[in-house]
Amino acid sequence: MTAAVESVTEAVKRVGLSRSAFYKYRDGIFPFHQIVKENIVTLLIHLEDRIGMLTKLLDIISKAGCNVLTIHQTIPLQGQANVTVSLDMNGLAIRVEELLDQLRELENVDQVLIIGTGGYNR
Repeated sequence: MTAAVESVTEAVKRVGLSRSAFYKYRDGIFPFHQIVKENIVTLLIHLEDRIGMLTKLLDIISKAGCNVLTIHQTIPLQGQANVTVSLDMNGLAIRVEELLDQLRELENVDQVLIIGTGGYNR
């Protein structure tokens, strides 16, 4: 365990960081235990490649109160694409099963799967 320091200058010298880097990134760094407590769910959505499908998906996710953390869509092959989306579920206003059902009910959505969770308890 390291001893506490009395100033930012002393702290950045101790770890070999510039003061400007400290001030630039200080609001984006979180303790590991805080990150682990985040309610994150990653979904895999298999769909037909149609204009506006991604917008419809994101609209449902937004209205459910989720925050999109990451999103990736594969290049459509033979009219099919996969979308992987990681969601912060802290603001979820409905049950997760309802969100999944709403996504599955969209025309041109073939499959919705939960492929990962990070601290989320259904």
